[in-house]
Amino acid sequence: MTKSALDNLRNIGIIAHIDAGKTTTSERILYYTGRSYKIGEVNDGTAVMDWMVQEQERGITITAAATTCHWKDHTINLIDTPGHVDFTVEVERSLKVLDGAVVIFCGVGGVEPQSETVWRQADRYNVPRIAFVNKMDRAASNFYETLDQIRKRLGANAAAIQLPYGEEENFKGIVDLTAMKLHIYKDDLGRDIEMQDIPEEFREKAAHYHNELVEKLAEVDDFCMEKFLQGKALTMPELRAAIRRTVIANKFTPVLCGSSFKNKGTQFLLDAIVDFLPSPKDLPPIKGTNPKTGSFEEILPNEKAPFCALCFKVATDPFVGRLNYIRVYSGSIASGSYIYNASRREKERVAKIVRMHANRQEIIDKVICGDIAALVGLKETKTGETLCDEKTPILVEAMKFPEPVIQQAIEPAAKNDQQKLGMALHKLMEEDPSFRVNYNQETGQTVMSGMGQLHLEVIADRLKREFSVNVQVGFPEVAYRETLTKKVNATGKFIQQSGGRGQYGHTVMEIEPQETPGTGVTFENKIKGGAIPLEFISSVKQGVFEAVKSGVLAGYPVTDIKVTLVDGSYHEVDSSEMAFKMAAGMALSDGLRKGHSILLEPIMDMEITVPEEYMGQVIGDLSSRRAKIASIGSRANVRTIRADVPLAEIFNYATVLRSLTQGRASYTMEPSFYAEVPSHIAKEIVSGYGSAGITRKG
Repeated sequence: MTKSALDNLRNIGIIAHIDAGKTTTSERILYYTGRSYKIGEVNDGTAVMDWMVQEQERGITITAAATTCHWKDHTINLIDTPGHVDFTVEVERSLKVLDGAVVIFCGVGGVEPQSETVWRQADRYNVPRIAFVNKMDRAASNFYETLDQIRKRLGANAAAIQLPYGEEENFKGIVDLTAMKLHIYKDDLGRDIEMQDIPEEFREKAAHYHNELVEKLAEVDDFCMEKFLQGKALTMPELRAAIRRTVIANKFTPVLCGSSFKNKGTQFLLDAIVDFLPSPKDLPPIKGTNPKTGSFEEILPNEKAPFCALCFKVATDPFVGRLNYIRVYSGSIASGSYIYNASRREKERVAKIVRMHANRQEIIDKVICGDIAALVGLKETKTGETLCDEKTPILVEAMKFPEPVIQQAIEPAAKNDQQKLGMALHKLMEEDPSFRVNYNQETGQTVMSGMGQLHLEVIADRLKREFSVNVQVGFPEVAYRETLTKKVNATGKFIQQSGGRGQYGHTVMEIEPQETPGTGVTFENKIKGGAIPLEFISSVKQGVFEAVKSGVLAGYPVTDIKVTLVDGSYHEVDSSEMAFKMAAGMALSDGLRKGHSILLEPIMDMEITVPEEYMGQVIGDLSSRRAKIASIGSRANVRTIRADVPLAEIFNYATVLRSLTQGRASYTMEPSFYAEVPSHIAKEIVSGYGSAGITRKG
């Protein structure tokens, strides 16, 4: 790739709360850039980016779809991500490989719960972003209130670079605060735009927000501060250059406005993408680890450098099979060549390279630095693994995925489909790292776990449609966890004598709760003096990590504990890897019992939007569900209730809420944290362990 082409490349994602208009905006981008000859609509099931049958039927995005388009000599690799919390893993892995993001907000709903989630995800990956306040044509839309919420709720240094001209159904134009001009839309397709001077009655407001923009930039940019202190006005090129500098440095968020459904604002959004969001060269080099030396190395965005890419997604195509989506950080690769999987230390052959347009593929000869494409032919590579040149191996930091919060038993409707179901579930696990499958020895059931009821519903539907496996699923159950409450010393001894060579393993451990919730399970070796030979330490660690899959109370996985191996003993003849693995498991069980192990349950952050007259009924119902009300606010002509509610209490809550409010309320929720299960409920769960199990439903 030439220098100018790399400078003119944008890898961006569209992220937002559900129903803020991500896919509608993506469809307009495809239309105005000439990628699509007509506008696809979500409501009609004709959206190009929502290609899955389930997406078209439900009117939501389920899987992140990638495409490539062109605008003003720039190439834009675009990923449209889901807004529903059940599919948040798609946002997570997309942000890992993107250089910039467009965060879309609903002009009516403002900053909603999932808006906060995707914003935090973008913060975690340090992704520069611009904001687009959509649906300015809707009744009760309020650009200025949404701007205020972006600052207060998200803590963003944000300022408007556009203002809406006209309100609600009279929204007819956009004021550009960098050029101080008004753009009026003259047709329904948004093609005929007339530039005018700002009308007299709007100039004072425009001047106020222009000055606010300059002040916000001056807070984070030395050049703007110098001009501001000297009382000199910024020229339009200086102002736009300052916006670009501060966006790339992740110090400022410009806020735009429009109505994607009414074809207003998309071209200006495209201008902002190419003018303000970074190219791969504008960002600091990606850091990787040399697997041979363990030292950190920088990966420079250079086509002539050794090849390095991250596989951020695996998908199954009915015609070509496995697709590995990659982001290339350096170098290039041609189809038919071999690459090295540094994570697995295995060679893979690239049979074919394709550029994706949603679910359609365009075969290309090679993929180069900065690009996003898909490889066909890789056998072993999974999500989060690094592909590179074998002579210069390097490991890019892998992605972290959320833990499932809900589970269901699953079995084939016909017994002879058992093997078919196993293969299908394995493929779905490869595609979706937040989807897990395991076999429960106690109940003899196959259990699938995911991020929510909708997540598991879609999985069951895909099994039927894509893999032709009819399945039966049980009631949803909560994915409880177990942890201990105090630091303990635990001992595990595994000794067997059977005439010949016996088995001997002895471990002594310190087991304690993690200081930070959500850390998971960690293992540390502090053996001194060779009490346990080095070759058995890995077996002890393996034994611990196998044992934490099933706790002592009710068989749920153990989390948030630190295990430190401090002592033990061995026998020169009888000790073996298996013996130390068994001893480690026994020590962990001993420690959980001594440490007064408790059950934890997932708590959901829920926001309910409800008309004023139903507030009392909804709050009363929430109280009966062990909810803790965090805040009550107002938005437009409705009230909002923010609460922390145990997941066990709100299965099928949509039906309950509809009946309480005559169908006029709505809610969203997302996993927030784990908390101790109340003792009377914990006793109920433990007493049901090993029987048919307990399903607590709302």
